[in-house]
Amino acid sequence: MPNPWTGKGNPYTRQEVVDRLRATLAKGEPLIAAGAGTGISAKFIERGGADLLIIYNSGRFRMMGHGSTAGLMAYGDANAIAMEIGEYEVLPVVDEIPVICGVHATDPRRRMWHWLGKVKDMGFSGVNNFPTHTIVDGLFRGVLEETGMSVQKEFEMVGLARRMDLFSIVYVATPEEAAEMTRQGADAVIAHVGTTVGGSIGVTQAVVSWDHTVKVTQDIIDAARSVRKDVFTLTHGGPINSPKDVEFVLSKTSADGFVGASSLERMGVEDSLTALTREFKRVPVKRS
Repeated sequence: MPNPWTGKGNPYTRQEVVDRLRATLAKGEPLIAAGAGTGISAKFIERGGADLLIIYNSGRFRMMGHGSTAGLMAYGDANAIAMEIGEYEVLPVVDEIPVICGVHATDPRRRMWHWLGKVKDMGFSGVNNFPTHTIVDGLFRGVLEETGMSVQKEFEMVGLARRMDLFSIVYVATPEEAAEMTRQGADAVIAHVGTTVGGSIGVTQAVVSWDHTVKVTQDIIDAARSVRKDVFTLTHGGPINSPKDVEFVLSKTSADGFVGASSLERMGVEDSLTALTREFKRVPVKRS
């Protein structure tokens, strides 16, 4: 329903977002959530019919021409960047698509209840756990877990968001994380299978197989739905890069949809700008 103050959609209550997504599935359409790092991306992704927009710091780095993994590094305040993109670029230009704010829940400088209050006041309709430590592994992950910057903070943020009537759509890398996020009240769980391949700054060697992608996605879905049957489930990353790739994954799993960030925003810009520039360069010049 429209916001009575603006005539536009945002912000929505948690239940209003859930109802919109259920209506999409009832029409036989997949759920498509898209990362947006700029206002122009958000405006035209909405026109394309996406169901959700997710704003997080990687979007800004991605649209600067850097790899999305920059969002996991100490290259700025992730929470402040997401808030700035939402306040000044995305929320003013979209019409009625729900906009979700990426929240770096493990930032030890933030009082999370206070920050989520700001997120809600700004007009975001929900939260996403990005940057997320769920996709960090190895010894460094162990260090994070031991020094107070653990994934537990992300679980707690999602539980708090549920109590604050914010929709939550969350990245996880394992079935165990999926189950715990769902117990905390996550409305949608995204199976993150790795950095997206392809394009000018996608990975080419640190790539998981299709068999791995399908198995991990379904294992995460099963874990989430073992806790709560009504949780939405989506897939993201790795070799899933095109509409055909999404069609393949959805045919092999019981996922409800797909989250596209690099694969939607960055790839669209790379391909279209390259093709359009070449077309201009083919225009003949009349010589005297």
